[in-house]
Order: sequence, then C-alpha cells, then structure tokens
Amino acid sequence: MTRDEIYDHLAKVYLGKRAQAVEVKPVKPKSHAWLVINVVITAFILASVFYGLTAFLTQKSDVLKSRVTYALNNSPIRLSYAVGGKYPQVKDLTISIPTMDASKFSRLNLSVKGIAGGNPGMVKVILTNAKEEKASYYLQGIKSRWQDYSISFDDLDLTDRESLKDISFVVEAWNADQATGAVYIDNISFSN
Repeated sequence: MTRDEIYDHLAKVYLGKRAQAVEVKPVKPKSHAWLVINVVITAFILASVFYGLTAFLTQKSDVLKSRVTYALNNSPIRLSYAVGGKYPQVKDLTISIPTMDASKFSRLNLSVKGIAGGNPGMVKVILTNAKEEKASYYLQGIKSRWQDYSISFDDLDLTDRESLKDISFVVEAWNADQATGAVYIDNISFSN
C-alpha cells in the first residue's frame, strides 16, 4: 500500500464514522417564547419602578412644599387684659422669634379663643423684624371658642422677613368689646 492509499483508507474510515455520527434526527427550531416573556416581564418591572419612583418623588416634594411648618409655641398662651378708664389703654404680650429665615414661609397661622364674660372681640397682631419694621394685622370676631386664623405675609408690609425678631398680641381699649378679660393664643406657626 502506498501512502496515498493509506490516506484514502483513513479518510474513508474517518469520514464514514463521521457521517454515521452526524446522522442524528433533525432538531426542530426552538421557539423563543421564554425570551419574549422574560423581556416583557423585565420591561413591566422597570416601567413600574420608574413610574413609582417618579410619582413618589413628585408627590413628596409637593407635600413637603405645601406642609412646611415652623411652630413657635407648644401650649396655649394667656393674655389677660384690663384696658380703658383708670387702666392702661393698651395691653400687649410679646413672644421672641428664634433666629430663622421666615422668607421661605408664606403664612402666619394661629388659634385664638376669648373667655366667656371677658372677650375683647379683636386682637392686633404685630410682627417686628431686626430693622424695627412693624407690620400689623387685626384678628376680628374673636369668640369664646377656638378659631383658626391664617394670615398671608402678602397682607403684611415687611420688606425683610429673613430677620423676624418678635410677634406681639395687643388688646386696645378703643377696639375691645369688654374692658377686662383674657384671650388664649395657641398653634402659632409659620407655614406655606
């Protein structure tokens, strides 16, 4: 046997075995349904997470902007007064405001209640800043039950709200329905 015959014989043996090994049943093409399902589920999860986060963060910022509050007192304050006649014509109560920037707030909120048999009917609220500017607002119709008041800073003429110094509550003889009595003031706060 020559070298070429040996190679041909080896090639036939090798190729013959290879041909028999290759003769396997034809494989059906696999459907890619599982891939499509996984892609759809992943897209749904990502969309849900994105929507949830954006909705939460958007709503959270709106909630925080609309409900920012800075409280100035923790319990009711009593302003007892006796004005007119032999008494002084004005009775006031002043509360210091801690150092803070009130320009980020838009409203002054408070609750007021007069006592039965000694209700002034009207109380003057005065805000003072470090420049000694004063802005006043009259709370009218005070009754012997709690009433909530919300005063917009737009109604107060203060050029500098960044340095508010104090808040005063004043009963004046010429505005008081009764010359003696008391007023309770509570829930004093700044808010948006």
